[in-house]
Amino acid sequence: MTFNGTYVVITLLDVNDRQDIDDRAESRSYIVADRKSGKAIIIDAVIENVDRDLRTIKELGLTLAFAVETHIHADHITGASMIKDRSGAQIVYGGGAECVVIGADLFLHDGKDLHFGNTVMKALATPGHTDSCTSYVLPGAVFTGDAMFIRGNGRTDFQGGSPEKLFDSVRNKLFALPDDTIVYPGHDYNGRVSSTVGEEKQFNERLKLSITKAAFVEIMNNRKTPRPAKMDIAIPANMKAGRS
Repeated sequence: MTFNGTYVVITLLDVNDRQDIDDRAESRSYIVADRKSGKAIIIDAVIENVDRDLRTIKELGLTLAFAVETHIHADHITGASMIKDRSGAQIVYGGGAECVVIGADLFLHDGKDLHFGNTVMKALATPGHTDSCTSYVLPGAVFTGDAMFIRGNGRTDFQGGSPEKLFDSVRNKLFALPDDTIVYPGHDYNGRVSSTVGEEKQFNERLKLSITKAAFVEIMNNRKTPRPAKMDIAIPANMKAGRS
């Protein structure tokens, strides 16, 4: 649990018993709660973990206002629709998903704000992992989904992914945030919870400032990564906000 002046971040690790890369491996979901009002959001909920997540929200005395998605996931089915059915929370996707996702209540376009209590979260369009990826910025924190990991980044070889777009998203959007901004990624394969923008500028294996765009594009185009095991099930469901 991380505290800020107006909000609290609770990191939820995936409870999958198969920690295979690209099969929900080390997925991260996040509850962000406004400290004064108790209104909260959940970011990138996983359908298998909904019972746990809603129980946590109830135990903390929070009121869930939004279920927020950073992108159309290929490795798991989102819990957004199940959460809406059970809590009444509205489903939010980034604006880039507006033409492809049905079942969302709100599409948050680049630069637009989401209010819950006294806390304001801003959408930051960061395409590249997929064409519709959106990061979400709070004062002092950013939720990057699969656009940028701790010391790495998401793949760029399907769903309109583009290494060129991803490089520009990270360098022009994420690296433009203050260096002390805490980075909360969509996955981590080494048990880490968070980083900072300043750390990633210096240490990210593929995106640090010493690496050129041409070098990054070559690295990504030469990667050979297996398809996510649930891709053929997850993508169609997530285009309907998690409904099969």
